[in-house]
Amino acid sequence: MKKLYFFVFCVFLFCCTNQKKETEKPNIVLILADDMGFSDLGSYGGEINTPNIDQLAYGGVRFTNFYNAARCCPTRASLLTGRYPHQAGVGSMVYRNYGGAYQGFLNKESVTLAEVLQSSGYKTIMSGKWHVGHKEGQWPTDRGFDRFYGIHIHVDSYWKVLKNCEVYQDGKLLIPATNDPVNHIFPEQDWYTTDVFTDYAIKFLEEEREKDDRPFFLYMAYNAPHFPLEAHDEDIEKYRGQYMEGWDKLRKEKFENMKKIGVIPDNSVLSPSENAKWDTLSMEDRLELDFRRAIYAAQIDRLDQNIGRLVNHLKQTGAYDNTLIIFLSDNGCSAESGQFGMNWSKYKIENYAEWKEKSGWSISQGQAWANLSNVPFRLYKRYTHEGGIATPFIVHWPGKIQDPGTFQRSTGHVADVMSTLVEAAGALYPENYNGHDIKPTVGKSLIPLLNSAERQENKYIYWEHLGHRAIRKGDWKLVAESGKDWELYNLVDDPAELNNLINEKPELSEALKNAYFRWAKENDVREVPLKKP
Repeated sequence: MKKLYFFVFCVFLFCCTNQKKETEKPNIVLILADDMGFSDLGSYGGEINTPNIDQLAYGGVRFTNFYNAARCCPTRASLLTGRYPHQAGVGSMVYRNYGGAYQGFLNKESVTLAEVLQSSGYKTIMSGKWHVGHKEGQWPTDRGFDRFYGIHIHVDSYWKVLKNCEVYQDGKLLIPATNDPVNHIFPEQDWYTTDVFTDYAIKFLEEEREKDDRPFFLYMAYNAPHFPLEAHDEDIEKYRGQYMEGWDKLRKEKFENMKKIGVIPDNSVLSPSENAKWDTLSMEDRLELDFRRAIYAAQIDRLDQNIGRLVNHLKQTGAYDNTLIIFLSDNGCSAESGQFGMNWSKYKIENYAEWKEKSGWSISQGQAWANLSNVPFRLYKRYTHEGGIATPFIVHWPGKIQDPGTFQRSTGHVADVMSTLVEAAGALYPENYNGHDIKPTVGKSLIPLLNSAERQENKYIYWEHLGHRAIRKGDWKLVAESGKDWELYNLVDDPAELNNLINEKPELSEALKNAYFRWAKENDVREVPLKKP
């Protein structure tokens, strides 16, 4: 009889343990890159060494028709709130308050991912670049994050802390503006944003793990690979010489590789280059351009190394198997400023020591190399053509994805992340928060798409930034540059937007145009000039 009781007791414990595992809330890690092109990653056909991010892709699901909001601040606002940027108060940037949809910081009729998940029992942690409200009362610690290390506004430096871009920890000033910031965790190491943001994320995870076993939500908002071009010398050396073949050949090679691995369909056509032919450039210019692209690649390489560090920490602490990881970029690759980049005539290999830590708007890779990063699309960050809004989007969730390594070709938008995490966490999206009525999210959960090969195209998606505008419904996209005429594309037949069908489909064009203007009127969409104070 005692043996029978013991057996029943063991079965009871086993069932309870299994039930706990089945209902256990997942940890969540949301990783955002800054200004990285659609096809920079190896798993999306790119030439840069990104083994750690690629492992997440091969062990998860890669979305091939996923969208951001064309620029850093709007994308962050939409990602964090599950609403369109204008609905969240950040229709443009954060430097001036134009009121309403363009007030320049998250409004109170929206809730953040951190506020929702915190209310559901999550520890909420952020490290990196906030950029959706830099005045006191608008900070991450005011919008649901328990822990924060980083910068409230732009991060136009990797080695320095620029004026008005001070580093805060948990709502308190930690590092004022300085050319020589201290790495408080590893004083013997240089302060380099990509490394330090990861250092503090891991530090916070360790500190919170020691307190209790509640699940965590970590938002990693890196500034890499946003300009200025600044990287560790050893990372740069990995890539020097690899770009001497030039963008013309490399664009074609990448394009064919993307088709081969399935990132883009076989019927895709490579967008034409808008840049000088590589073989017309002098050897001196080629060497300089190779060097600039090598620094850009090195920034992504270091980003990948740090994501590897973070994933290894999750594995070492036993959290990895119950962690949902999402990776994306905030907009397409940046073409700032000019074909060959900022200060082309001023900053060269020979005086690299003078500008390697110059920071600010010192040096960029320019439009020609950005054209390689955004293959097969045309245009860049800021625009609502595919080159500006298409993002690599990777979802990795051990045990929840039945066929790892697959592609998902349904359309998605950063606003969908809120609904996705609410479902994954078993949380509730509130109707009221801290005394404010909360408007509903416009996103839709992506969870059903993680194990489904069927395309789901049953919603409109809208964009507007600095007058650039677009609407997509199903296979069709109506798009226009600021001040220019509308264009119409079938993105299944024409992913790179090369065959404008606006005259062939007048009724469809008019219907999409009317839908766009209804949305614009309902959401206070205006053209607002972008000026820093």
